[in-house]
Amino acid sequence: MMLPIQRILLTIRDRVWPRRPHGNIALNPKILRTLEEYARREQRTPEDLAKELVAIAIREQQAQEDNWRRWEKLSPREKQVTALICLNYSSRQIAAHLHISPLTVKTHAEHILMKFDVPDRNHLRQLLNGWNFNGWE
Repeated sequence: MMLPIQRILLTIRDRVWPRRPHGNIALNPKILRTLEEYARREQRTPEDLAKELVAIAIREQQAQEDNWRRWEKLSPREKQVTALICLNYSSRQIAAHLHISPLTVKTHAEHILMKFDVPDRNHLRQLLNGWNFNGWE
């Protein structure tokens, strides 16, 4: 027997991905109970909460895919500079690490910010938060 929330998620799935064959969505019972509990706390229907959560997940996935496409358009040197910016290196530290001038770092950073369409390094760090750049040190 299918639970009401499972029917809801199937409906949401069919609206989000029409014309694609899919199997049933199986929810872990604990996740289902958590969803119902959050909906109750927010005085919302589980359907509305599930729709919102799916929409948020899709937007986040699309944003990550956009960021990856932008990353792929960077030159190898721009990737190095981006990684070090995200690791909180200063321009002088990046210049010393890569054996280039601080002015060259500044130029690379300007190009990177334009390619990611962000106004400054802090926004770039926020945009790529969660990416692991430890191998770039």
